[in-house]
Amino acid sequence: MTDDGCAPRTPPGPPRRATLGLLRKLTGDRLGLMSAAASTYGDAVRMAIGPKKLYFFNHPDHAKHVLADNSANYHKGIGYIQARRALGDGLLTSEGELWRKQRRTIQPVFQHKRIAAQAGVVAEEVAKLVGRVRAHEGGDPVDVLHELTGFTLGVLGRTLLDADLGAFDSIGHSFEAVQDQAMFEMETMSMVPTWLPLANQVRFRRAKRDLAGIVDRLVAGRLADPRPDGDDVLTRLIDSTSREADPGVAAQRMRDELVTLLLAGHETTASTLGWALRLLDDAPEVRLRLHEEAVRVLGDRAPVYEDLHELKYTNMVLQEVMRLYPPVWILPRQAQADDEVGGYHVPAGSDVLICPYTLHRHPGFWDEPARFDPERFADDQLGGRPRYAYIPFGAGPRFCVGSHLGMLEATFVLAMFARELRLEIVPGYEVVAEPMLSLRIRGGLPVRVHSA
Repeated sequence: MTDDGCAPRTPPGPPRRATLGLLRKLTGDRLGLMSAAASTYGDAVRMAIGPKKLYFFNHPDHAKHVLADNSANYHKGIGYIQARRALGDGLLTSEGELWRKQRRTIQPVFQHKRIAAQAGVVAEEVAKLVGRVRAHEGGDPVDVLHELTGFTLGVLGRTLLDADLGAFDSIGHSFEAVQDQAMFEMETMSMVPTWLPLANQVRFRRAKRDLAGIVDRLVAGRLADPRPDGDDVLTRLIDSTSREADPGVAAQRMRDELVTLLLAGHETTASTLGWALRLLDDAPEVRLRLHEEAVRVLGDRAPVYEDLHELKYTNMVLQEVMRLYPPVWILPRQAQADDEVGGYHVPAGSDVLICPYTLHRHPGFWDEPARFDPERFADDQLGGRPRYAYIPFGAGPRFCVGSHLGMLEATFVLAMFARELRLEIVPGYEVVAEPMLSLRIRGGLPVRVHSA
């Protein structure tokens, strides 16, 4: 019973007989599953899928409660639990005191002052990216998503690790295998034995070994060439883990945290820029405004940190891209104790879902939510919208630690592309969303390159 003597309410949702249909959608159309649930049943939905009972909440007040106000009651949930097999207890999947220790270790590297000092490095990597893409002008299409991933890995290596990741060209493929396995385990409710020699599981084990080897080489390289005054992640992790009493624990913690950083530090920004190019392909008037702003603000020079405040329309475009295609499309949690969300009872142990993808398209808070309109983020349009109606980087204590660096990268790339190039998606190519741990574009993004 609740405090007022009433029985706790249970959210509406599809009947038990719909389980097979829900499983099919969970496997083949996760975005469609969440969108249909919200449009059919409203802001609170209960879905029974096999042994799992999922509580999906789709209102800003619900997001605020789960992610911020009562965040201590909600640990990382479905999907991330499965990803822990590869990522271990890194910052993305750990909980409690271990997570707080990891956050304290890594947080100083992402302070705005330090990121501002790295703007020149980011600009250099953007110039290399533009040069690589420009080399295809007038020729065969280039997979710009592949180039963007290489760019973000380059930035990650130089700004966060003080290391060159160029030699590790298998990173992208290994992380694809990790995410494929995490999604497979989520879809099958972890009921398929991990020792079975299925193709995806064999690929996953190979990828896990590869990522561990990459991390070990990075650490060995730094130990052989220490940076006594370094403030990068690698130096900080070596110092932090050296205080562990058990060398085995220290080595595992180092691996977990670095593998997590490599995944989270490159894919989300590359995906956001890919979606930006996809949306701009159908919005020539937005592309023209971006070009005009880039020419006016940058002239013929490289971008600098101070330009972030002047590239206002570029920022508006990126904000709108992340509204429609948030880099982290779903935030799964697991309730540790009984709770009440929006007047609905949530039993301990329940899987709770907050979905930025559907929240950002909620018709109660966004006019014509499917329309691409950067003007939504003009200064005079921001008032009156609930704070938690827009959460592209999450919210609460687990707000994305790398959001400022990601926005710096994305703003510089979009402005330089707009000034220098016109990228046209190959006619007839179908751009398909692939909702994994992040919201990716499936199979790359082939474009033809023209001068702006």
